[in-house]
Amino acid sequence: MARKGRRIKEKPTVTFRDFDAANFLRNEEDMALYLDACMEEAGDDAGMIAEALGAIARAKGMTGLAKQADITRAGLYKALSREGKPSFETILKVIRLLGMKLTVEAA
Repeated sequence: MARKGRRIKEKPTVTFRDFDAANFLRNEEDMALYLDACMEEAGDDAGMIAEALGAIARAKGMTGLAKQADITRAGLYKALSREGKPSFETILKVIRLLGMKLTVEAA
């Protein structure tokens, strides 16, 4: 019980935000390294690759990228999400428009 005249200190409220990699991708090198790391970790999880491309697209500017890709902004957001299942054509187009190229090497 609090004494008369003495205030009980309230604990400050702590809020958390969902992590968004797009907030940390500041330049093309960061973006390329992030995509490379995601591709290495993904194994056969295509959703992880689409999600990584989505983060890079948000960091670059989704609206401009959607216009260049001739896809609606909402359609590009959906395609570049974990559940999106974009076509390989869309993935290649997005990678090219992001100023990247897809390369393959022996494992």
